[in-house]
Amino acid sequence: MASWTDRFWYSAEGIRLHYRNYEGPRDKPPILCIPGLTRNARDFEPVAERYAGDWRILCVDLRGRGMSDNDPDPSRYTPQFYVADIMKLLDQEGIADAVFMGTSLGGICTMLLASSDADRIAGAMLNDIGPEIDQTGIDRIGGYVGREVKFGSWEEAADTLEDRNREVFPHWQKDDWERFAQRIMHETSDGIAFQYDMRIAENFRAATEGPQGANWHLYECLAGRPVTILRGELSDLLAPDIAGQMVERLNGDAELVVVPAVGHTPNLEEPESQGAMDRLLKRVMDREED
Repeated sequence: MASWTDRFWYSAEGIRLHYRNYEGPRDKPPILCIPGLTRNARDFEPVAERYAGDWRILCVDLRGRGMSDNDPDPSRYTPQFYVADIMKLLDQEGIADAVFMGTSLGGICTMLLASSDADRIAGAMLNDIGPEIDQTGIDRIGGYVGREVKFGSWEEAADTLEDRNREVFPHWQKDDWERFAQRIMHETSDGIAFQYDMRIAENFRAATEGPQGANWHLYECLAGRPVTILRGELSDLLAPDIAGQMVERLNGDAELVVVPAVGHTPNLEEPESQGAMDRLLKRVMDREED
């Protein structure tokens, strides 16, 4: 496994936030990885395994997730605050621009950041997310987010995840589910639990109660830089027609890659995902050299 150091920074409100730092050269943009709603920095272990050493990689825990502290005010669990946190990290580290890899919520943060600070984005991968979101996926996520569950063993946790998510990863084997459990859960004094503040569900449900508006104006701020759109073939969050429109709207700057037999979201270990990331990073470097 690629080695990293655990590092920290602080939000404007004084919340201690965590990121994994995988060292790499400082003469090209680093890779900045932003996880999904209930996930954490460990989601990007496949990215680190593939690129650490050749690229510097920073994998963040958003406030209320992983090793970052919970926010005492859960009303601040919103993309606007996450983006402000990320900007503080970039400034702390003296990073002018980065290759953003955002899964689901992380992709929303990437688009939002592009709307105000597009120059900080050297390239972007949006993992199974777009400017319009399918209600089916929102309803599914709303069915589990914020529901605290404890498990007596890692085997029980992995079995439960498989029962709940078999349609997302229909070809996964037992060791895949065990690795998945290890990435999204941790051991507590009461048992094995999901590693996020259950109160993030409050804002998620409030924001997704009614019809969802489109955010094409945010997405189009990525124009002029390399963009990769990953879509799980079985995704219930990013519809095929929206993914196709995303390619058209950026006039040649975006590549769409559909990862077969996977739902929301590709876990970045699939050959198709890895090939897509390879091509994105090559496009970034080609642009840097122009």
